[in-house]
Amino acid sequence: MTTPGTEGTRRRESVFHRLYVGTGAFDIVGKRARWYVSLGLLVLVCIGSIGFKGFNLGIDFEGGTKLQMPAVGAQGPISDGQVQDAFREAVGRPAETVQIVGTGANQTIQIRTEALDVEEVGAVKQTLFTQLQPLDAQGRPSEQVISDSAVSGTWGGEITQQALIALGVFLVLVTAFLAFYFEKWMAVAALVALLHDVVVTAGVYSLIGFEVTPSTVIGLLTILGFSLYDTVVVFDKVKENTRGLLGLTRRTYPEAANLAVNQTLMRSINTSVIALLPVAGLLVVGAGMLGVGMLRDLALVQLIGMTAGVISSIFLATPLLVDLKMRESKYREHEVKVRQRRERAAAKAAGEDVPEEAPKQAVSAGAGTSRRPSRPAGKSGRPTGKRRR
Repeated sequence: MTTPGTEGTRRRESVFHRLYVGTGAFDIVGKRARWYVSLGLLVLVCIGSIGFKGFNLGIDFEGGTKLQMPAVGAQGPISDGQVQDAFREAVGRPAETVQIVGTGANQTIQIRTEALDVEEVGAVKQTLFTQLQPLDAQGRPSEQVISDSAVSGTWGGEITQQALIALGVFLVLVTAFLAFYFEKWMAVAALVALLHDVVVTAGVYSLIGFEVTPSTVIGLLTILGFSLYDTVVVFDKVKENTRGLLGLTRRTYPEAANLAVNQTLMRSINTSVIALLPVAGLLVVGAGMLGVGMLRDLALVQLIGMTAGVISSIFLATPLLVDLKMRESKYREHEVKVRQRRERAAAKAAGEDVPEEAPKQAVSAGAGTSRRPSRPAGKSGRPTGKRRR
C-alpha cells in the first residue's frame, strides 16, 4: 500500500536511475523529428534576428569615444542617470551607454558614445566635473580622474577577420579529423551541430541586445572546442556500439545509436555542469563584483555557447547521423532483418506458426504424399504368380 506522493517519488527515482545507468530508456533518436522542428525553429528565429535586427556592436567595431570616472563624488555615489543628464547637457545628445561597473572603492562609471571631437570631449569632462565632483584616491574632487580614449573601428574589424579565418581553418581540420577517425557521415553531423551552436549563440546576442566586443568574438571560438568534445564522446560510443552490427540481428542502427546517447547522457550532463560552474563564477565575480568588462563579455558568450553545445550534441548530432546512415541500403536491409527476426520470435512465443517455416512444411508434406501411393502402386503392379480362374 502506497501513500499519496509515494508513486511520484518512485517515478522520479526511476527516471534518475535510468539516467544514471544508461539502459536506453530515453528514446532520443526515435523522437528526432520533434528535436529537428524545435531546433530548426530556434535557428530560424536566430537567423531572422541577425538579418533584421543585427547586433549591438561596441565601439571597438564602430569606433567612438570612451570616458571613465570614479562612481563616487563630493555629494556621495554618482548614478548613471546623473551622468547621462550631464552628458546630454554638454553635447546636446545622450550617450550610447552609461554603465556602473565594479564594487566598493573600485566602482567606476564607463561612458561609451560615438566619436567626439576635442572640443566636445573637453565640454563633457568639464560638465561632469562641475556637476558631479568625482573624487580622486585622496578623496579630493579632481578633473584628472575623468579619462577619455578614442577607439577606431578598424581594430575590431581586424579581430573579426582573423577570427573568421581561424574559424575556417578550424572547420577544415575538424572535418579531416572526424572523417579519418570516424567516417564521413559523422563529420557531416558534427559540423552541422557546430554551425548550430555558432548561429544560436550569435542569435541570442542579437535577440537580447548584448554588446558585441572583440572579447565576444574570441569567446565564440572557444565554445567550438567544447561542443566538438561532447559530440566526439557520443560518436565514439556510437562507433563502439555499432561495430559488427550488420552481422547481427539484435539491434538496428538507430537503436544502437540511441543506446550510445543514453550511455553518455549522464557524462554529458556532468561535464557540462562542471564546465559551466567556473564560467558562471567568472561572470559573477569577474564581471559583476570586480567590474571587468572583458571578463563579462568572454564569460557570457561561453555560457550561452556551451549550453547550446550540450543541446546539439544530444538532440541534433546523433539523430542527424542516424538519418544519414539510414540512407544507405545495407542499413535499411539490416533493419528489415531485425524486424523479421523479432516477428518470428514473437510468433513463437505466442505459439503461432512461423510464416517463414510454413512453406518448408508444406513442401515436405507434399513430397511424402506423392511417395506413399507410389509404393502400393508398384507393389500391386508386380506379378504375383497367381492367375484368375
